[in-house]
Amino acid sequence: MTTPLQPPKKKDPVARTRQPTQPPGNRSREAQGLTAMAAVGRFALQVCAECGQVQYPPRQICVQCLGDDLPWRDVDPAGFMLAETKLHHANDLYFRDRMPWRLGMVQMDAGPSVVAHIAEDCKQGERVRLSLNLDRSGHAVMNARPENPGQNQEDDMQLRELSTDPKDRRVLIVNGKTALGLALVKAFKGAGARAIYVGHCEPWKASPSLEEIKAIDGVTLFPLDVTDTDSVEKLASVLGGKVEIMVNNSYHLRPGGAVDGLDMNISREEMDIHYFGLLRLAGNFGPVLRSRGADGDHGACGWVNILSAYAQVNNPTFGTYSASQAAAWSVAQCMRAELSGGGVRVINAFAGPLDDEWHQMVPPPKLEPDMVAGRIVAALQKGLEDLAIGAVAEEIAERLAENPKEIEREIKL
Repeated sequence: MTTPLQPPKKKDPVARTRQPTQPPGNRSREAQGLTAMAAVGRFALQVCAECGQVQYPPRQICVQCLGDDLPWRDVDPAGFMLAETKLHHANDLYFRDRMPWRLGMVQMDAGPSVVAHIAEDCKQGERVRLSLNLDRSGHAVMNARPENPGQNQEDDMQLRELSTDPKDRRVLIVNGKTALGLALVKAFKGAGARAIYVGHCEPWKASPSLEEIKAIDGVTLFPLDVTDTDSVEKLASVLGGKVEIMVNNSYHLRPGGAVDGLDMNISREEMDIHYFGLLRLAGNFGPVLRSRGADGDHGACGWVNILSAYAQVNNPTFGTYSASQAAAWSVAQCMRAELSGGGVRVINAFAGPLDDEWHQMVPPPKLEPDMVAGRIVAALQKGLEDLAIGAVAEEIAERLAENPKEIEREIKL
């Protein structure tokens, strides 16, 4: 059985503070395909279109027939562990601080034999299931866990290095005055978050969701207005050294496009909340979050941006809103590069239309807040990097990959 995760201890002020390091990050061009699969939670390998041979590691030509048509396809992740070993010494700075480290050789049912990081419960001679996970350098690695997981598997220290599990971590949710904010609080509470901090602005405006949040144990409310630099700086001075997962769920949706229904005041508000608001949060919370990426088993690990699916392709009915979301997405990509030095993962969750007052005239399917929050927490536990939530967002992602011009011309309510 996996050793249960121990609650964090008070930090010893005399002990050496472990500095953020990264595992080796050199990958071939072909191997970047593994990273793309791991980022969205797929277990896919190259499969030869001519002979059907599954390829690993990724390569340019088939090892069986020398064909060069090797599309990525989902394959069976099951296998049999042939051998295992435990490393007690490493010259690499990242692994040196994390010894001992377990590795094993797995014979896949799909064909190839692979070297994988193995969970504590895996044993030589037993069946295992493989997964592709992103390591702290943002590259894909093979990971093996038992075919029939035991208790506390999420507490495995090696698995925890490959995920952003909120268990026993402190979470800051930027906006608690929406139904999604309430759903996020409940989802993180259910996932075992140690403390949940919730921001709120506009004290004059009533919010049933915020009132319900106030009654939940383990939640602390703080004033936070992402359009006010002083407000963000003040909260960062209080919580900057405590937050391990940041959830940016800032939300300001109004109809209007560049030609029809243009309102410059609304457009400025959307940009100030979604784009400049994210910049303020990143500039004040990002540096400390990055510096704490190696702070033990409960260190800082993730930044979640909840974006609209229309960040990827503009919806003319919500044209300026879509543009502000696209701007936020661009900043999030910048953050991903900057925070990676501390091993902090940026997760972008693209959600379809929510079932709220501003989407009343939007036809189904629409998303319930509880479903969105649950998918986000599950993505953190799995260590994903990009997430499409709901049928609308999933269709947009698929059609963009297939024919971006088609979806650009057809997107509408």
